[in-house]
Amino acid sequence: MEGMAVRRLPRPHRFDGYVALGGLVGGLLLVVFKLGVRPSSDPITLFDGPWPVLVPLGVLAGCELLRRTAPRAALLTGTVAITADTVTQGNLSSILMFTDLVYAAVLYGPPASARRIPRITGLLTVAGTVVPFAVWRVPEALMIGVVVGVVAFGPAATGWIVRDHRDAAEAARLRAEQTALLAEVDRSQAVLAERARMARELHDMVANHLSAIAIHSTAALSIDDPDTSRQALRTIRENSVDGLAEMRRLIGILRDGSGDHAPAAAPTLDGLAALVDGARANGLDVTLDHDPGRVPTPVELAAYRIVQESLTNALKHACPGRVTVRLARREGMLDVRVSSPYGHRDGPRAPGSRAGLVGMRERAALLGGTFEAGPDGALWTVRAALPLAEGDRP
Repeated sequence: MEGMAVRRLPRPHRFDGYVALGGLVGGLLLVVFKLGVRPSSDPITLFDGPWPVLVPLGVLAGCELLRRTAPRAALLTGTVAITADTVTQGNLSSILMFTDLVYAAVLYGPPASARRIPRITGLLTVAGTVVPFAVWRVPEALMIGVVVGVVAFGPAATGWIVRDHRDAAEAARLRAEQTALLAEVDRSQAVLAERARMARELHDMVANHLSAIAIHSTAALSIDDPDTSRQALRTIRENSVDGLAEMRRLIGILRDGSGDHAPAAAPTLDGLAALVDGARANGLDVTLDHDPGRVPTPVELAAYRIVQESLTNALKHACPGRVTVRLARREGMLDVRVSSPYGHRDGPRAPGSRAGLVGMRERAALLGGTFEAGPDGALWTVRAALPLAEGDRP
């Protein structure tokens, strides 16, 4: 009918064509040389002569073309053909092609058929062994079960074993692909995490010096006073030298043992006094109050960097007044608090990108802590609570 889609079977596999052709040619040779399975005098032979075997032979050869694309249909049709072959003189090539159809139906068929066919052929083998022996009571009757087992159950069991190994190999391949994919995802995440860490370190180490340079250079340009300009230039030079040293140490770390530069040791809370002195030299009025005792190294680094960035922000944005830095241990947490005057600023200020706030928040989050920053009355307060779960010792 017009408009109806006609479903077409896939083209037979080339190997299946070779199997069908080989089975057909082999069967024809057996017919030509009159090599049948049973003699014409056998009581079961209803169609005498070598030529009646050609019909089941041709049908089975055609079924071999479908052994991979339509295994269940091929097996059902082949079963009818091999049944018809039993009432002729028989052909060894037909029997071999039928065994291959049983094998292919288990190997390439749906999972339900693959499980069902070995059970059915196994029951037929048992029935073919027990029933004839119970009826005829002669040892020769057991050969019927042997023949059924060789022709049907043996190929089905072999197909099941091969299919099981194939499925196991496919599962292993999928697991390997998933493992490789997870490894690639982990690698990408590690690269992103390392890039974020490098960005935080670069910002925290250099931004303080560059902010001081920007503020003092603006002051030197806006105030026409030789002493003020000289003092500003002196501060600019000191911060330039310190910033260049920090940059060189960071490059040494990134080169990972190249030998050009020794990597810098991670800053500790013992260096807060020097950090505060540097902020005072840049014009900030800073008071420091801290005695947290021993804290884990990751917490120590995060706290130092948060204080450093907070002082940098105070240098760039705070109004004149006192900046207070407090560190204290409270209920298993290291509490870091930096407060600076908040409001309109008349003097020069350095531009900000808010990357410092992002970096401080990331540092606190990596340790499972909390971070807050914002106006608190007349003060701008930065507060971080960092867990001391590791190494929380007096």
